[in-house]
Amino acid sequence: MQATAARPRFLARILLPALTVLLLAGAPPAPVFGAEPDWSTYNALLQQYVSARTVNGTAIHFVNYGGLRSDPRWPAVVRSVETHAVTGLSPAQKLAFYINAYNILAINMIVQNYPVSTINALNQGSLTVWKRPAGNIGGRSLSLDDIEHSIIRPMGDARIHFAVVCASLSCPDLRREAYTASRLHAQLDDQARRFLSNPGKGLRVEGNVVHVTKLFEWFAEDFTRAAGSVEAFVRRYVTDLPAGAQVRTDIPYLWNLNGA
Repeated sequence: MQATAARPRFLARILLPALTVLLLAGAPPAPVFGAEPDWSTYNALLQQYVSARTVNGTAIHFVNYGGLRSDPRWPAVVRSVETHAVTGLSPAQKLAFYINAYNILAINMIVQNYPVSTINALNQGSLTVWKRPAGNIGGRSLSLDDIEHSIIRPMGDARIHFAVVCASLSCPDLRREAYTASRLHAQLDDQARRFLSNPGKGLRVEGNVVHVTKLFEWFAEDFTRAAGSVEAFVRRYVTDLPAGAQVRTDIPYLWNLNGA
């Protein structure tokens, strides 16, 4: 009885490791993703040159573009985006990278042409600032529209509209830290909550009417795809809206520069 019982255990000790090796040999290799840039210099600049202020009664993150223009570290941040290898990034790494890239290149357009009162002053005839070449990434010349509409939006996360910043007062606030893959979900949720808690540019309630940013009109398709409707998306982050509220995308969008 003892010898018979011992034989299966002996065979298991021999066969199970061999079986494991065979299974692993036939399994597809685990994906190997690229690396994100070192955002430490960008983070330091955001901490130094972006601050909370109130402009015309609206709370914003105010950007000191003049300070960035004169800081020798800024060109290195732009180079870190333009020279980074973008192949092999995981979906989260890719989304975080291109949100940062959009914001950095939008800032850089202001810095290169400073002083300006609005980013729209950088239009060149019929070529809008959004379609002008903004930088080279992965060997490609990209405009801000290319990054937003051809790369970021197709990734399918409507919260990006609270993260990409067009250097204007009514834009979502420039976050005072870089987006990273490991924290991206929490960062995007935080951006949405912060923006929709700002009555000057995100959302305000007057009786049964909910006034919201024009972003919900311009990108209604994205928000509807994410939640079924603009109102349903808003209610994810603002849970105490009146029942049967009328949602109106009529908060004026101010294109004045979000800094000086």
